[in-house]
Amino acid sequence: MEPVTLSTDRLRLRAVDPADTAAVYAACQDPEIQRWTTIPTPYLPEHAENFVAQAAPEGWAAGSMFTFGAFLPDGDLTGMLGITMLSLGVGEIGFWAVKDHRGRGYTTEAALAAVRWAFVHARVDRVEWRAEVGNHASRAVAEKTGFTVEGVLRSGMNHNGVRRDCWIGSLLPSDLGLPSTAPYLPAPRP
Repeated sequence: MEPVTLSTDRLRLRAVDPADTAAVYAACQDPEIQRWTTIPTPYLPEHAENFVAQAAPEGWAAGSMFTFGAFLPDGDLTGMLGITMLSLGVGEIGFWAVKDHRGRGYTTEAALAAVRWAFVHARVDRVEWRAEVGNHASRAVAEKTGFTVEGVLRSGMNHNGVRRDCWIGSLLPSDLGLPSTAPYLPAPRP
């Protein structure tokens, strides 16, 4: 699949390229991003170079991971998000926000645009969100985007070689008033 560019009221979401390497590297020096995400720690310049020149473009080409940089109109990076395909019709969203741009709603705005695009154009019928228990900022973004927090997965994620419990949530096309590509039969309510 070819990368796409999405626009929101305040942001431009686009594939990252080598010109974004320095901004990605600088953002990923933030201890909070290193604490809560699965980026390599320490985060070295070659990690940023590989991410923007190889990993992100290869994900788009294979249709396995749709990575967007979220940029202000002046070109300033506010954050990064990706939807990784887990199985047919199911993706998992991950995101981080640049320290200086947190608390302004940019990540929620970007996440909502990306999941809408995935539902409409990438044949996704369920987007999952996971975050280590205690990552309240990530949970707030997920809930503001419309995700339903479904519970805790014990030992549900590996962070730098340590198994940790994580929250899991989901967002369905119907949650945003969009049609699914496959029929959905919810379990009966007790």
